[in-house]
Formats: sequence, C-alpha cells, structure tokens
Amino acid sequence: MNIDFLRKQLEIDEGVKYEIYLDHLGYPTFGIGHLIREDDPEHGEATGTEVSESRVAEAFESDVETVLSDCAVLYPDVDELPEEAQQVIANMMFNLGRPRLSAFKGMKAGVDARDWNRAADEMVDSAWYRQVPNRAKRLVNRMRAIGEE
Repeated sequence: MNIDFLRKQLEIDEGVKYEIYLDHLGYPTFGIGHLIREDDPEHGEATGTEVSESRVAEAFESDVETVLSDCAVLYPDVDELPEEAQQVIANMMFNLGRPRLSAFKGMKAGVDARDWNRAADEMVDSAWYRQVPNRAKRLVNRMRAIGEE
C-alpha cells in the first residue's frame, strides 16, 4: 500500500496540527488525528502545547502500523485487494478503529465478493456516513470507482 498517498488523504480528512488540541469528542489529540494515550510523552500536557514535526511523524507511523495490522485482521486478503480498496479501508480503519469498522458487515461482504457498489451502498447505510459526510462521500465515491477501472 502506498503509505505516502494514505498520509496525504488522512491529512485532508484528519488535518495536521503541531500542538495538542481537543478532538470533536473532547479527547486530547495532536498531529494527524493521534489520540494521546497514557504511554505518550504528551499525556497530561496542556491544550496548545507544541508538538514537533518529527514527533507528529513518529506518532503517525505508529498509528499506521496499527491500522495496517487491524486491516489484515479484519480483511485477511487485504494485500490482494485493489490498491484503492486498501486505501479506503485503511482510511476508515484510521477513522473508526477495528471494533467499529468490524460492525460494517455488509461492506465487508461486498469487499469480499469484489462487489464495490454493494460495499459502497453499505458504507452509505451507516451512522458514520451521517457523522463525517464529506469524508464519507469521498470514500464512497472512491469505492464505487473501483468497479469502473
């Protein structure tokens, strides 16, 4: 998977902030949507605390490792999927995490059947689609386009 392309897409969807901020749920976050954990050196630091570019890159690399591992658990054949399907799934995994993306059973059935329109339809039929409409519409359009290649 092209990690540089994934990073560019996630920078669009998540933004990039070189300081600690509260995400839409009020959790301390920095970088490209990196949720601060207890074992992070930034844990307990105040909102607005600067975070270096190298630390943002380090956190992103760690987050992507987790995302790719989770993608392989949920989609054991992920490496055999078209690059665009891998990108969409990884983007959603980054956004939702494995427990929530696991609930997209219809989408998974569509991907497993290589029925990209069915997968896209199932993505639309979700609370996620209403919660992050701009991101969701882009990803749905990308999923549908796989079948047109």
